[in-house]
Amino acid sequence: MPETQYPLIVRPRFVLQGRKWWRQCHIYLALSCGLLFALIGLTGSLSIYREELDTLLNPSLSVEALHEQALSLDKIIASVRAAHPNRHGAWTLEMPRTPEGMITAWFEKPAESVDAFYAPLMVAVNPYTAEVVDSRFWGQTLTTWILDLHTQLQLDGWGRELMAGLAGLMMLSILSGLYLWWPGWRQLSLAFRVRPNVGLMCLLFDLHRLLGFTSAWVLLLLAFTGFHLAYPSLLENLTASAGMGHGDSGPNVRSTAVPNDRPVSLSEAILVARGPFPSSEVRRITTPVGELGTYRINLRQRQEINQHHPFTTVWVDRWSGQIRDVQNPTKFSAGQAFTTWLWPLHTGEAFGNGGRLLWFLAGISPALLFLSGLVHWLFRHGFIADRQIDWRQLRNTAQNRCLDLSKRCYRLLKPLLTKLLNWLNKE
Repeated sequence: MPETQYPLIVRPRFVLQGRKWWRQCHIYLALSCGLLFALIGLTGSLSIYREELDTLLNPSLSVEALHEQALSLDKIIASVRAAHPNRHGAWTLEMPRTPEGMITAWFEKPAESVDAFYAPLMVAVNPYTAEVVDSRFWGQTLTTWILDLHTQLQLDGWGRELMAGLAGLMMLSILSGLYLWWPGWRQLSLAFRVRPNVGLMCLLFDLHRLLGFTSAWVLLLLAFTGFHLAYPSLLENLTASAGMGHGDSGPNVRSTAVPNDRPVSLSEAILVARGPFPSSEVRRITTPVGELGTYRINLRQRQEINQHHPFTTVWVDRWSGQIRDVQNPTKFSAGQAFTTWLWPLHTGEAFGNGGRLLWFLAGISPALLFLSGLVHWLFRHGFIADRQIDWRQLRNTAQNRCLDLSKRCYRLLKPLLTKLLNWLNKE
């Protein structure tokens, strides 16, 4: 946000020098990184609704037979393995969030993308018929490509380190903008004013300043959580919560029972895992690998703010059916709990659907701030001229455009409406 001029305020010289430094810092960050900030914000907004957008683009991923009872997960995993008989290793079944959703079976290291930074196989399975509807690789769909662009700028591993640096610069840009926005307690009301009749550049500057203040608090949280998601080891070391970041599978728990001819089925393992948490919701199940492998079952307790990736985890022995280890978020230390909150705070799911919508709108604001700030910078350096806004002409133009649009819609819909009325009269 460019510096606002308040002629009635008399500041000491050292304050003016400080504001000049912060103003230069804010401008140089905006000119050098503003476009990247805008790109990160827009891709983040789209990624908030990644699953909904993916279903919209691929209608086949939506279930229709809702009246049927869902099949057992043993039949689901058997269908997945029959469709991919040469993929030997652990499969993770992710339960749908809605009755219309598909079960997603994840295979982490397929041969086709073994050298990629992150490109698991995603298999969509109808939970009512066990039909394998689609098999896709992460990064080869539009929504996952957008999410990779948001998290690593399509630069794989070192792209995450770059994103951590950009998150730090974004926090600096936001703080410098807040410093320049602050007019002092006596002139605080002036910081919220919008002057529509002074000129286009003045209006644009006022809107830039107002949008910057209202979005700064959410953007600071997003930049802070994004930094630690891109560079998780720093916070995990500080909070003694190694292996508990987003995407971590937890400890490697092995079986201690003697292998036998009657291994525990997936449904039986889920029943055992829900014993300590009877009111929990099953979210993810990972199958065991080898004779020492165990079932890893992720549950979600009602008080957990993690929706997609809860941390309530139970490891069940595949041979004896006994619980080998339990991870209960209600017993986490403050540092561990804070680490596990980073992902839901960053995506907005911690605050429900309203929080996701607010985060979506906040993700758009860096692009608006960049464009409005750039136009104002161009104006101050003489590249473009100011102009007055004729609100009456704009209102008349908008009314005429709306009237023309309504007439066109009427001409297009009139034949359909006529046919519908004739059909109703015949009935």
